[in-house]
Amino acid sequence: MTTKILSTKLLERIGDTPLIELNSYSNKVKILAKLEWYNPFGSVKDRPAYWMIKDAEKKGILKKGKSIIIEPTSGNTGIALAGIARLMGYDIELVIPEKVSTETKAILTNLDAKLHETSDDLCPKVGVGTDQSISLATAISKARPETYYMPNQYENEINFLSHYEGTGSEIWEQTNGEVTHFMAGAGTGGTITGVGTFLKEKNSNVKIIPVQPQKNHLIQGLRNYEESAMPPLFKKRESIIDDFYTITNEESFKTSKELFEKEKLLVGPSSGCVMAAAKKVAENINEGTIVVIFADDGRKFRSLYVNQNVFTDDEFEKALNEASMIEELPFNINR
Repeated sequence: MTTKILSTKLLERIGDTPLIELNSYSNKVKILAKLEWYNPFGSVKDRPAYWMIKDAEKKGILKKGKSIIIEPTSGNTGIALAGIARLMGYDIELVIPEKVSTETKAILTNLDAKLHETSDDLCPKVGVGTDQSISLATAISKARPETYYMPNQYENEINFLSHYEGTGSEIWEQTNGEVTHFMAGAGTGGTITGVGTFLKEKNSNVKIIPVQPQKNHLIQGLRNYEESAMPPLFKKRESIIDDFYTITNEESFKTSKELFEKEKLLVGPSSGCVMAAAKKVAENINEGTIVVIFADDGRKFRSLYVNQNVFTDDEFEKALNEASMIEELPFNINR
């Protein structure tokens, strides 16, 4: 496996991601997508990962040459933390479910992360760090607190702040304050509550709508709050939520493929999940501007998409060649 040489200049690219209109879905109601895969390590999680590491350094919790970062994750947070930790000179260990895509595991290994896998029978739900993964990571960090630092994205207020001060203000400026609805996947709660709180302070009429996948879902990166505990970060600001949508695996995958067919965007399944809900919201309002978060692109989900008959292998290869707005990543994606 070839390892790419990483530059600390990548850290300067975190944030300020593009917001584009989805023309084939927009009419009287506009739907705009914030393309978070433009962050250097390919997802929305670059923001809180970097902010949490910098905050821990500032507080003296994280020390070069002494500290090891450990975190439960099912993908994007792990990739972001591994890449950023490597750039900043820290070792990292990640607790992941076995069901995480083979591409994601390859990326994490490529970024020199040590992986602890939780078995499928203990960890049947592929969410952003399942409850079982959280428990294992917590146990490891508590056993050696002088060595391990666990950012704990589910409770860390810096996760919230990275979106309150960053993503939220970007969306407000990019829409010239015309956003009427904001939608994002239900995971740690950092994105939906951070952006949502900022937008509500600017205009209390903006509707804040998280989207969760069905129970026993296959949507890497999201959680169903009926089967997995609602993270404290979300629960703390649950009052800002105006509505809540639950989307099936079938709807998520169908919309992921549809986004490629209509917009030439190759998105991850969590983006398909959020977009499926956004279409339903658009059908029930006469006018407005809906902003959705597209957390990552679809390149690391090839095996999942082929396995779930979303794309054939040939169709996925064709999509890779034809997809628009794809950024080069500082790591290799292996099948």
